[in-house]
Amino acid sequence: MTEQSVATGQRPIPFLVGWLARLLPPALERDDRAFFRDLAALGAALFAITIVAYALTIDWTGAIPRDGTTLAVGRDFLNFWMYGRAAVTADPGQFYDLDAYRGAIRGLLGMELNGQNWSYPPSIMLLAAPFGQLSCLVALACWTSIGVAVFVAVGRKQVCDWRILVPVALSPAALFCLISGQSSFLTAAMLIAIFALLDRRPVAAGILIGLLTIKPQLGILFPFMLIASGRWRVFIVAAVTALALAGATAAIFGAQVWIDFVLKGLPVQGLVLSDPDRIATPFFPTVFMNLRGLDLGYAAAMSVQAIFSAFALGAVIWAFRFRRDADPPLMLALFLACSVIASPYLLAYDLLPLTFAAVALLASTRLDASGRRLVQLTYWTPALQLALGTYHLPGPALIAPAFAAYLLIRLRASPGPALA
Repeated sequence: MTEQSVATGQRPIPFLVGWLARLLPPALERDDRAFFRDLAALGAALFAITIVAYALTIDWTGAIPRDGTTLAVGRDFLNFWMYGRAAVTADPGQFYDLDAYRGAIRGLLGMELNGQNWSYPPSIMLLAAPFGQLSCLVALACWTSIGVAVFVAVGRKQVCDWRILVPVALSPAALFCLISGQSSFLTAAMLIAIFALLDRRPVAAGILIGLLTIKPQLGILFPFMLIASGRWRVFIVAAVTALALAGATAAIFGAQVWIDFVLKGLPVQGLVLSDPDRIATPFFPTVFMNLRGLDLGYAAAMSVQAIFSAFALGAVIWAFRFRRDADPPLMLALFLACSVIASPYLLAYDLLPLTFAAVALLASTRLDASGRRLVQLTYWTPALQLALGTYHLPGPALIAPAFAAYLLIRLRASPGPALA
């Protein structure tokens, strides 16, 4: 401690804290700055510890390295890669059958990977085809690099200071996306871009919404939002794009691939939701899966989910019908929170768009103490879901509804274009 620090009563700042402090947006107010700093510091700590611990579990023997859970490194990316390989086969739809798919993996890699299944619509093969022609690890590296680069590039254009992206990039949602080899970096960028383009470039926004049907649970509220806000041009372009994408998929791979998806692929997703062993509950921050974790019956849990879904739908319709010109960051956060509420089938890494919107809203210095706390809870929802869901304890699924309710109250009190 220097004489100057003793004289002024100050303490030296540790290197890490000082480094993180320099990464904080300078325009933040004191209370916002404290929350922002904590998100960045704790997010960085969890990110680093998890990545190191995960790397130490990897078994590099075999055709594809596996982690401590015996899943392939990149986890869900193996499915994406297999879509790409199937795209050049005569009958790609056959792999929506679990036995056929796992048999194909066993024959290709010479190893059992029974945690894998196909859940995406067949249109994903149009995106996956180039990656399927590379080796799995090379394809994973390319896929991850492209996803992160696109997310950062799009996110940077929507915030006033690049440093706002730091806690988002270190967030639990981003961490889970990275480990899972998931598409969430790319789909998050699409969602952010859609809202930026809605009125400036409606055709581009509509095309992106149509393309988002490769992961339909993320966009289930878009038709209602577009109709409520009177954005008919975007709606028409989105519908045409979605139909064109489905038609192109059928033309290239055959109509049977869509039949296989409906008859074989969708029932598999139903099995995930109805699984009596509740294996998936740690990874689904939805009301339905939180209740299933309590061993509530499928029908009862889905009934409660329907109530929350109705709330989300009503909130989006009201907000975009009567407050269409309100503060864009608030409207984005509300829409994404309601999208999380509305679906029973949504995983922790799918919270990356909402994490971005919540952190951006915090950086806008327009939140009170309750809003800051809800942003903090939203940020940590994936980690909370994993921690509590492992023991089948509910709770994290209520964070998004609470955040949405808060945003609705703020929106009702401030109908103008910005939060006063």
